[in-house]
Amino acid sequence: MKPNILIGIDMGSSSLKALALEAGSGRAVALSRMPLPHDRLPGGGCEVAATAIRAALTHVLRDVAHQLGARVAEVRAIGCTGHGAGLYALDAKNELVGGRAVASTDQRADARARSLALSHGKALFADVGCQPWPGQPTVIAAELLGTDAVQRGAVRRLLFAKDYLGFLLTGEIATDASDASTAGLVSIATGTWSQAAFDASGIADLGPRAFGPLVPSGKVVGTLLPSEAALCGLPAGIPVAMGAIDLLASMTAICAEGRGRAVAVFGTWCVNAVIGPVIEPKPDVAAVVNFGRADKRLYMENSPSSMANIAWLAGVLGLPDARAVVDLAMSVPLGAGGLRFLPFVNGGGGEGGEGGVTAGFVGLKSHHTRGDMARAVVDAVAALHARHTARLAACGLPVAASTVLGGGASDTRLVRLLASFLGHPVERCADDETGARGAALYAALSQSIDDAAQGSALLAPCDTVEPDAAQARAHADFNAGFNELIDTMSPVFSHLSGAAR
Repeated sequence: MKPNILIGIDMGSSSLKALALEAGSGRAVALSRMPLPHDRLPGGGCEVAATAIRAALTHVLRDVAHQLGARVAEVRAIGCTGHGAGLYALDAKNELVGGRAVASTDQRADARARSLALSHGKALFADVGCQPWPGQPTVIAAELLGTDAVQRGAVRRLLFAKDYLGFLLTGEIATDASDASTAGLVSIATGTWSQAAFDASGIADLGPRAFGPLVPSGKVVGTLLPSEAALCGLPAGIPVAMGAIDLLASMTAICAEGRGRAVAVFGTWCVNAVIGPVIEPKPDVAAVVNFGRADKRLYMENSPSSMANIAWLAGVLGLPDARAVVDLAMSVPLGAGGLRFLPFVNGGGGEGGEGGVTAGFVGLKSHHTRGDMARAVVDAVAALHARHTARLAACGLPVAASTVLGGGASDTRLVRLLASFLGHPVERCADDETGARGAALYAALSQSIDDAAQGSALLAPCDTVEPDAAQARAHADFNAGFNELIDTMSPVFSHLSGAAR
């Protein structure tokens, strides 16, 4: 039988997933997920053990192979995607330094990133499309490992999440423009590595060679090693394709560019993005990404905390999951009786006034309840997405048609709240596997499976969610008050971050 199955693997900030699709119909024929336990460390650290990544990858692929049964022989190609930035540093033995990876939500390099932003921010934005931020791999490496470790050769290679998966599967090291550019390491004008970005970080001795070559998404980078095939029950020699950062993979899974859709991702990060034409001078957004297209750019407005705020509150209140927090929140009217929340449990976003930003309740009084706290957090999470989307719109970018992605998109109440803050209907993809589906699409591209009929079949299904028209004024007023609160608090955050130095 002709190989007809594509596998997409997605390593997110909280779990690893593998999805198998039929190339012709787009039907999911196998799916497996496994949580990735992250260790929270003093000073804002967030790490995951190499053994946990290894175990999760083996588990999900073995599970997918088991679900496929005899059809495992039909697997035609594999693609990988994953969260951006963070630090996957390899030593001389090609093992993760210290046996651990660092998540992109790690905040231990916050002071270094702010210092770099003051000294090099404008020049770097002009060159690479973003200012320094704590989750960048070079900034993390400089902070946690230092130039001495680089000079001694203790750090040999740097990878992104998806590329580490690809390395485990094939033994090959390479990356793509979307990950490298989102991390602020690629010159926007040329699409090549920026030595200036490496120099600014303080680890110039490592340089672009650490990441391997830039390979276009959808190109084969290697084949499944026999040792890996034996571990997971798949045939050896399956082509493994270069993927893209999870945001772009998810946008590919819904054909966001072709359908003119901006996206808001209710994931660990608050991600808001749109693909548009090259604009000069660069618009004042958090990041401008050259993802390998000369005529297009990915424009982003992000903060490190979206659903992370809700997950945090679930833990604090002893609730089982994010849905339970939303259940509690919806027992209280919009506005939570005057209680407000600053939704930055993992730090602030790319706005100039959000340096050193942290989370917190404002207006807390003795009569406020657990329900009020939950409502304040949920309201703030949706309002932050609306704030970032408005910043993209203010730059003239096309965001009027929006699609909501990520784990939070499965909760219609969250999506309707965002639609109400935006003041117009939004589309949502309730399938949380858009990243893995996008990775499978890159696998399809590597096998020249990209004709219109099959490409359409592989796309993720979406539906439309209407705003709460009866509460339009109340949502508009809340939105305005939320933005005023963030703007008013900016000097306070700057003062606190300065005092912490």
